This record gives sequence, C-alpha cells and structure tokens, in this order.
Amino acid sequence: MAHDDPHHPPSDTETAAPLPGSTPVQETARLTARATLLSVSCAAVLIVLKVVAWRVSGSVATLASLADSGLDLLASLATFFAVRYAVAPPDADHRYGHGKAEAFASLIQAGLVFASAALIGQDAIGHIMHPIPLANEAWAMGAMAVSTVLTGLLIAAQTRMLKQASSVAVSGDRAHYAADLGSNIAALLGIALASALKLPWIDAAAGLVVTAWLVWGAIGVFREAAFQLMDHELSPEAREQILALARDDPRIHNIHGLRTRASGPYVHIQMHCALDGAVSLDEAHRILIAAERRVLEAFPAADILIHADPEGRAEAHGGAFTQKSKAH
Repeated sequence: MAHDDPHHPPSDTETAAPLPGSTPVQETARLTARATLLSVSCAAVLIVLKVVAWRVSGSVATLASLADSGLDLLASLATFFAVRYAVAPPDADHRYGHGKAEAFASLIQAGLVFASAALIGQDAIGHIMHPIPLANEAWAMGAMAVSTVLTGLLIAAQTRMLKQASSVAVSGDRAHYAADLGSNIAALLGIALASALKLPWIDAAAGLVVTAWLVWGAIGVFREAAFQLMDHELSPEAREQILALARDDPRIHNIHGLRTRASGPYVHIQMHCALDGAVSLDEAHRILIAAERRVLEAFPAADILIHADPEGRAEAHGGAFTQKSKAH
C-alpha cells in the first residue's frame, strides 16, 4: 500500500495550477492544444529573428540564444504532439490511457536543453580564450530585446493556461521558456556591456551565464517528468480532499490503502472502504458508487477503483505492494 502521508516535493507551479485530474479532459485538451501551438509559433519566429541578428553581428551570446531557440522548437513540437496523444481515451492496448506521453515529452525537453547548454558552454569558453570583436551590435541587441518580449508574452499565456488545467508537459515547456527569458536578459546585458566597454569577452561570458541558467531549468523539467513517470503520489492536499469526499457518508467507517498517481491529464485512484459486514452486496455497491461520484465531482478526469471490506474483518491486500497504512 502507498504511504498515507508521502513526501511531495513542491513544483514551481503547484500553488498556481489546479490539482491533477480536477479539470475535464476535453477542457484540458483544448487549453493545452492552444498553449502548445503558441509555443511552436513563438519558437519559429525567434529562430528567424536570431539567425538574422547573429549573421550581421557575430555575437556569441546571440548564437547561444539562437541554438537554444532551435532546440526550443524541437521541444515545443514534441510537446505539441504529446499533449494531443495524452488526451486520447484508453484503448485495448493502453487500458490506463496515454497520459504519460506528456512526461516523455518533458524528458525530451530536458535532454535537448542539456545538449544546448553543453554546446553553448563549449562555444563560450572558446570565445573567452580567443575573443572576437562584435559587429552591428544594435542588430543583436534589438533581436534579443524582441526575443525577451515575445518569450515573456508566451510565459504569461502558459501561466494563464496552467491556472485552468494541470499539464506536466506545458509546465515543463513553461519552465524551459522561463530559463530562456533569463538567458535572453543575460545575453542582452552581455552584448550591451561588451559594446560599451569594448571588451568582447563579456559577450562570451554572458554565454556561460546562459549555459548555467539552461542547466538549472533542465533539472527542474527532468524532476517534474520523473515524478509522473515513477508514479509519484499526488500531493497531500489532493489526497486529503479525496479522503474527505469519499468518507462523507456515515456508512463508510474508515478508508485505508489509498493509492494515487497522475498520468498526463488523468489521475488514477484506488482505496479500500470499511463497511458494516451485515450490509448486502447491493447496498455496498450503492454506497461505493455514491462515494465514487463525490470524488468525480472534484476530479472529473479520475479513474477510480474502490474495494469494500467488512469492518474489522479485512485481510491484508496488495501482495508485493502490501504496506502498513493507518485507516482514515
């Protein structure tokens, strides 16, 4: 059985985002589709802008940001398709749905960011050792300024979406672009200082700052995806809400063996409810169906399995997964 009070590492968006499974799947599909389309469009525009700026300026910081935007596009495309696949209903080969496609997309994002950081860091170190003077700095600064504004607008749109529905893929994409926003600001400052002080190595140093920022962002994206892929329990807040709803019936004496996990837009919930041993099978069925409906009102994207136990006569369940757990 799962622990009744598991440690739940907080995410960057946990306070703003609704609980997993609390938004209908159709609404989640609509919101994530729009958010990922914006992400892909933004990345494509930024690539074109930065290619022009890099070609005319030779800025390492701009090249670093361009490389990052190229990988942004790949990551955003992966997320674009993953969120659409994740909301597909269960089928004969995937009885638990396709929700974990979102977490796989987040892993792809993290891997691409790590690769981008490695390439940018290598190029920045080379230019620190062998500085190359900048040319047409105004182009580079203009491109980075526009990039910063567009990235900020995209993050704002993703934040609004995450306040309406939970999505580990969009959350990872937002974390990725938040790192980009910081890297754009670092690149902009590096170019400005290198131009003003006539010290081209400052531009390369800004590339190293971008590298560190990307690594930090990738770690956060990887962590969130890993929680879902490893079937981490829902937050204590979500579990307490599930328990409160399920036991809101005096005929349910206690609840034990609660297990929860998220899978993209879905959540899976299992629990054991202790009932009076004298109730009929038909009455027990009605009691549990009513409990399930109460939970579904708050978690419409939930898959719920409730097992009835006779009060005081239940035996251990779970086989290899049996753990001691207190009743609620």
